Amino acid sequence: MMKDIATPVRTKNILEKYGFSFKKSLGQNFLIDTNILDRICDFAELDENMGAIEIGPGIGALTEQLAKRAKKVVAFEIDQRLLPILADTLSPYEHVKIIHSDVLKADVKNMMNEEFQGIEAMVVANLPYYVTTPILMKLLTEDLPIRGIVCMLQKEVADRIAAKPGTKEYGSLSIAIQYYTEAETVMIVPKTVFIPQPNVDSAVIRLMKRKEPAAKVEHEDFFFEVVRASFAQRRKTLMNNLMNNVPALKKDKVAVEAILAEIGIDPKRRGETLSIEEFARLSDSLYTIAHK
Repeated sequence: MMKDIATPVRTKNILEKYGFSFKKSLGQNFLIDTNILDRICDFAELDENMGAIEIGPGIGALTEQLAKRAKKVVAFEIDQRLLPILADTLSPYEHVKIIHSDVLKADVKNMMNEEFQGIEAMVVANLPYYVTTPILMKLLTEDLPIRGIVCMLQKEVADRIAAKPGTKEYGSLSIAIQYYTEAETVMIVPKTVFIPQPNVDSAVIRLMKRKEPAAKVEHEDFFFEVVRASFAQRRKTLMNNLMNNVPALKKDKVAVEAILAEIGIDPKRRGETLSIEEFARLSDSLYTIAHK
């Protein structure tokens, strides 16, 4: 029986066999702790009737554990140098498919229609730190038939994603992700279980897709514009941020003040104190002024 990939010795042997060197630009850090990979798979609640989508499989450490549990695994790998390594390390698993592609440019929905006909899927990944947010936003805004996402990312980003109103971590990223999902940090991962060792600790976050968004919003694009504007300068009041960062409102300060009064939101509050529901009310009410 072959030893798991995610052991220090086997990882080192694989890297040496292929003369692989890490590319800093791709944020490559490989996990060398099978217990942590097991727990990530537990949080994803995969079973033999489900599919798993992975992003950045590296040398296949997590892919291997997903393959032991899921009916089918499809992984997107951007680094061509890893393809022969993956073909070798994952050769025992016929139900694993590696796609050589940048997931940000890939048609994930089409891939799911082809590869996961009628079976539910989870995204499970150790995400490259430098593109975490764009990847998550792509997966959530493209209306993919996924149950949710369990991913490892920088602890600081996980804190921001799962943050509650009134905390210093809470911001437009928290709202963007919590609008689509129920978000919780399920595990902290020390930097010592990776090679090469990153500078910061990581966290595993679980994002389970909501059946309906967290708040009913008439105009989603404008809602997100109002949210981003409200956090543009954190020390400024809501009123200041709205007037300075939503171009369509600049011409009508009096009307904006009137609307805030009408919906019971104090213009002196800061963006970080507003719940998603309050932002929904605010953006729906401001839309008429911004688009008249």
